[in-house]
Amino acid sequence: MRTIEQINDKIAAMTAVVWTVEELKSQVAQIGITEAYKQVDVICTGTFEPMESSGALINLGHTDPPIKIRQCWLDNIPAYAGFGAVDIYLGAGAMTEYTNNPEIDPENRYSERGGGHVIEDLIAGKSVQLRAIGHMTDCYPRPSFDTAINKNTINQFYLFNPRNLYQNFIVGINGGDKPLYTYLGPLQPRLGNAVYSNPGAISPLFNDPKLEVIGIGTRILLGGGVGYISWEGTQHFPLQKRLKNETPIGPAATLAVIGDAKQMNPKWVRGCYFKNYGPSLMLGIGIPIPVLNENVIRHCAVQDQEIVAPVVDFSIPRRVRPTFGLFTYAQLKSGKITIEGKPVRVAPLASVHLSRGIALELKGAIERAQFTLTQPVAPLPMDRTFIPQDRWNSQLNIE
Repeated sequence: MRTIEQINDKIAAMTAVVWTVEELKSQVAQIGITEAYKQVDVICTGTFEPMESSGALINLGHTDPPIKIRQCWLDNIPAYAGFGAVDIYLGAGAMTEYTNNPEIDPENRYSERGGGHVIEDLIAGKSVQLRAIGHMTDCYPRPSFDTAINKNTINQFYLFNPRNLYQNFIVGINGGDKPLYTYLGPLQPRLGNAVYSNPGAISPLFNDPKLEVIGIGTRILLGGGVGYISWEGTQHFPLQKRLKNETPIGPAATLAVIGDAKQMNPKWVRGCYFKNYGPSLMLGIGIPIPVLNENVIRHCAVQDQEIVAPVVDFSIPRRVRPTFGLFTYAQLKSGKITIEGKPVRVAPLASVHLSRGIALELKGAIERAQFTLTQPVAPLPMDRTFIPQDRWNSQLNIE
């Protein structure tokens, strides 16, 4: 058994052995679990994928005369102002609607620029336009405020993301007769394509399936800067059915994370847009896994052919949709699967290349003694169920 303190001592002395999770999987195939455990101290995992349930908390600083912001826009993207006087929260999926413009196609009425793009620009050091309407009071008499801001002209600027790092997800297909525009991107009719969003066996939570090492307070690399796991994520569902290797067969655990956006790099934080769905945020996150015992190695040795995801038909507009069974990530990454005897093209939303890149960046920071590990202050809960809202409506006879 090792401790995080012992590993941190080796990191400080620059003697720690750090492998990416892909390097670990390759080594286990050659030398086995026990020998790999003897050699490595830290395993670096990573993912770069859409994480819509993200956003930035910003403290703008007080004006003179002071203002208590009631409504606020950054580059015409609405931000939430129901906090203190000049605290705002900009959601990655926030968007401007142009329904009053008759020249805009009603099926494409949203601007392709959203909250994620504004967050990316601020991290990159660019200026964005701030427009605020005040709630006038005796202590906050200013009625409005209009200016340009950047990350150097505001106080706190940090990402506080309520749901990131899904431990597995679904594969989307469309069995209907018309194209569908979804949070997985366009799905072509009659099983024209399939889309998945998780990078598979290199993804952080696949390598700690029961959350035995990762916990609240774990230090992570968030958007290229230092961050932390702050809580369980929304829709955290660790009770998902699992294979014998303890990996879930569908969406399971999630994490809430926090980190100083002023330290982040726009290479790892990018606004994006899904046609006829809306804006989102592509985000790179790296999580170090301390090698405390051989079981850590055993879990991290999992391969793409040993983990599965469910294929879900989006043409049925219901919360519970028909599925076409489970497919391994090895099958998904091959670029083609067979559904009901028909070959279907498959493409990922996650970038495997950039997922590897954020893991390598984390590895380099640890090897240079610029990043140390933290002991979780509390475990993440493993007993959360998923509560659908329509369940309560039916029980209360609400229509």
